[in-house]
Amino acid sequence: MAANAYLDFDVLARISNMQLLAKVVVEGFLLGLHRSPYRGFSVEFAEHRQYSPGDEIRYIDWKVYAKTDRHYVKQFEEETNLACHIILDASNSMNYRSSEKHPGKLDYAARLTACLAYFIMNQRDAVGLAVFDRRIRELLPARLRHSHLQRILATLDGLKPGGETDIARPLHDLAESLKRRGLVILISDLLDDPDRVLSALQHFRFAGHDLLVFHVMDPAELTFPFETMTEFTDLETDEKTLVSPDGMRPVYLDGLRRFLDRVEKGCVDLRADYKLMNTSKPLEMALSEYLYRRSRMG
Repeated sequence: MAANAYLDFDVLARISNMQLLAKVVVEGFLLGLHRSPYRGFSVEFAEHRQYSPGDEIRYIDWKVYAKTDRHYVKQFEEETNLACHIILDASNSMNYRSSEKHPGKLDYAARLTACLAYFIMNQRDAVGLAVFDRRIRELLPARLRHSHLQRILATLDGLKPGGETDIARPLHDLAESLKRRGLVILISDLLDDPDRVLSALQHFRFAGHDLLVFHVMDPAELTFPFETMTEFTDLETDEKTLVSPDGMRPVYLDGLRRFLDRVEKGCVDLRADYKLMNTSKPLEMALSEYLYRRSRMG
């Protein structure tokens, strides 16, 4: 069946395998819509590995065979115009899910990350992954190899929410470590001091990176739909608060508006592309935003 037939969000939400999800979304909906601005693709020899059934015969090194009487194939390190670094927030606040009708924030963000990684590599660009909470938990440097994509997807498959949020510190650490200019994609609920977050993003801009921010939020966080007395639990501190929705709703929504305005305006000032993502909306929207970002880079 054509991949397009699976592009129903209820179906996508039930796909647990990251590679299958990425393949369905990217190849079924987007891959034919965008021609990479990639130019001058070339490869250089990296290493040998023993031949396995299914490997292309043209990559067999016959000189090595003459010496060892064993078949080895050449592996190459691809050179790419773009190194893309996806930075994924896996703090406890990302564990929020208000309804069974849509995925939790971390699940949504992980699926988005898988689709972006798959798409980027299909465009012959290198991709890396950093997972953080108050520190960097996982760090995979940008590479362009099928085996590297498998490592990224395996990391996402086993992803669990971590500790408290401290977005700025790991971002500053990553900005210091990235030596080559590229595209930095932050995927987070951004529930931290916005000024500290924007300062950390500015660190990437000073280093010459392009920035794309996917701001992932649950629909209940955006609308405050609660109607009765509700006890809220802070996912990171376990602090509990009993709230009357009628009295809290206008206060909450006003604070939310000011928070979102500050983040979006800050991204505009940094010339960073910003996209607010509601977890009840399909992943294709986020990928379409990425295509738009790439088209502006071309």
